[in-house]
Amino acid sequence: SNITHHVTIFNLSSTTIPKRERKYNNMKIQAIIFSLFVLNHSVESFQCRPVSYIAHSHHHGASKDIITLQQTSDENSVSAKKGGGKRAAVMAFLRKKGAVGPNTDFSTAMGVDEGPVGKNRSQVRGMEKAKAAYQWCTDTGIVDDISNEFPMTSSGSEWSGFTDQVMGGVSIGKLLRDNIDGRQCNVMKGKVSTYNDGGFIQMATELSKDPAVTLTVDASEWDGVELDVHYQGEEEKENFNVHIRNSACERRFGSSYRATFEVHPGEWQTVRLPFSEFLGHGPGAEEAVFETSKLRRLSIVSIGKPMEVYLGIGKVAFYKN
Repeated sequence: SNITHHVTIFNLSSTTIPKRERKYNNMKIQAIIFSLFVLNHSVESFQCRPVSYIAHSHHHGASKDIITLQQTSDENSVSAKKGGGKRAAVMAFLRKKGAVGPNTDFSTAMGVDEGPVGKNRSQVRGMEKAKAAYQWCTDTGIVDDISNEFPMTSSGSEWSGFTDQVMGGVSIGKLLRDNIDGRQCNVMKGKVSTYNDGGFIQMATELSKDPAVTLTVDASEWDGVELDVHYQGEEEKENFNVHIRNSACERRFGSSYRATFEVHPGEWQTVRLPFSEFLGHGPGAEEAVFETSKLRRLSIVSIGKPMEVYLGIGKVAFYKN
C-alpha cells in the first residue's frame, strides 16, 4: 500500500548475518523508507522541522507547540494523539530514527538519568542558524534566554527530554514552549512516579555549540548557574535539581555533579547555584572535585519523589559574583 499509510520493517537481527552487515542493511532500509516518504509528499507538506510544531494546543489562552505520543505494545509502533493519524505515526517513526527532528514528548524516551552523552542534537533542519551565528555560552554567560525557536537554545544547542522508563519506571513528561504570566519560557511538564524504583524526569542540553570543535566548554571564569523559574503546583514549596556533567564523569549514564534548588508556586524566581554547592554522584564524579573548565552537559531534573511537574524555565545562564 501507499508508503504514507503503511511501512513494513524487515527484521535483520538474525545471528546468521554478520553484525556489521546487519547494521549496514538496517541503515539502507531506513534510508529507503525516508526517500520513499519524501517522494510521496510535496516539499510544502513535508517540512524538516520538529514534529512538535505540527500540533498546537492552548493553556490559559497561550499558544504552545506540543505533540503527544502513545507507546503501544510494539515499540516501533507510535500513534499520535494529535497530528493526522497514520501519517503522524510515520512522522513519529522518522523522528525516532533522527530523520525529522527531536522528540519533545519524552513519555517513552530513554530513561537513564543523564541520557546519552557525546551527541549534540542541535540539528533542527530548516531552523538552525549557522554555527558561526551563535556565541559560546561561556563567552556570554547565556545558555538559553528563550530567544530561539523551540527546542533550540540561544547558544546553539538543543533541549531534549528523558525519563526513568528504560530503567523500568513509569514517569512521563514532555517539553513545550509556553507563556506564563506574560513571559515566554520552556516548560518541563509531567508526572514523576517512584514505582518500580523509578523516579525522575529531566530536560537536558549539551553546552558546546559545535561538537566538531569541542565537546566541552570552559566556565572557570563564572561562579555558578542562574535560572529564572516558575513553578505551578499545590505544594507550598518544591525542590528540583540541576545536574552538570564534565570530563570527570566516567560512566555514560548516571555520573554527574548535582545541586538542589527550592521554588515556591505562582511566581517567577531567580535561583543561583554556586559551583561550590555541586556534589559528585556516580563513577568519576564522586572521586573528583568539581572542575568547571570542561563542562559538557546541563540538566534540570525533577527527581526522588512522586509529583506533578509544571516547571517554566525563562533563562539558563552562568553568573559572576
